[in-house]
Amino acid sequence: MTDTSHRLDAVVRAQDGTALACQQRGDGHPLVLLAGQANNHHWWDGVREDFHATHSTITMDMRGTGTSDKPQGPYSTWQFADDVMAVLDGLGIQRADVYGTSMGGRVAQWVAARHPQRVQHLILGCTSPGGPHAVERDTSVRRALAQADPEAARDALTDLMYSPAWRAAHPGPYTTLGDPDMPPHARRGHLLASNGHDAWDALPLITAPTLILHGNQDRLTPPDNLPLLAARIPDARTHVFPGARHAYFEECRAEAGALVTAFLNEGS
Repeated sequence: MTDTSHRLDAVVRAQDGTALACQQRGDGHPLVLLAGQANNHHWWDGVREDFHATHSTITMDMRGTGTSDKPQGPYSTWQFADDVMAVLDGLGIQRADVYGTSMGGRVAQWVAARHPQRVQHLILGCTSPGGPHAVERDTSVRRALAQADPEAARDALTDLMYSPAWRAAHPGPYTTLGDPDMPPHARRGHLLASNGHDAWDALPLITAPTLILHGNQDRLTPPDNLPLLAARIPDARTHVFPGARHAYFEECRAEAGALVTAFLNEGS
């Protein structure tokens, strides 16, 4: 499948004046794709074209990443959600489907809870509600990611994202391992924003039909967070991918893409 004709690269301004880079591809109903912590829009490179038969896809470089501004902060997931709304307003989009994974899923929770009239469908992938109710990764994962040797830390992250069998068949390069050009203050800001997320009380305010996805071998964001989200979001549906780790959307691309597309096209 190839990308459709429409291509737009734009810069919009957040409420505080921060420049936000965004990218629109394809034609059809808009689907906003929100990337994980400390990643730019290339997080979605491996799968975004799967949605172009029915949707245009909109990605963005969150503040601190890509070609967006990189202010000192502090950063938060609700601030990132405000930035998403600035992008939609800047592109003249009144209503969109929203698909967020990892920290992008946390941002998507705020978008849907605070702006229900702007979200038609919501997909949350490999994410959590945050706060004291969330199931956190274990200490061995934290230690592996905090290694002083950057190559060892990157190898650990790669192992958390993809199963060994999938990596053997798909040797990379991978676009989900972080934006290499982020300055340290922005990288730390993203970490603190993700760690500080707590949307527990807001989740019942979500009115959009919601699909929650997770790999059952995800140690970065444990899959026990899926039923927690589903219990808080009215009428949410769920699906678990056996054997998949954090980047289920790539490892289970065919199944995940078909599930998301079918969900988005219900009632159309």
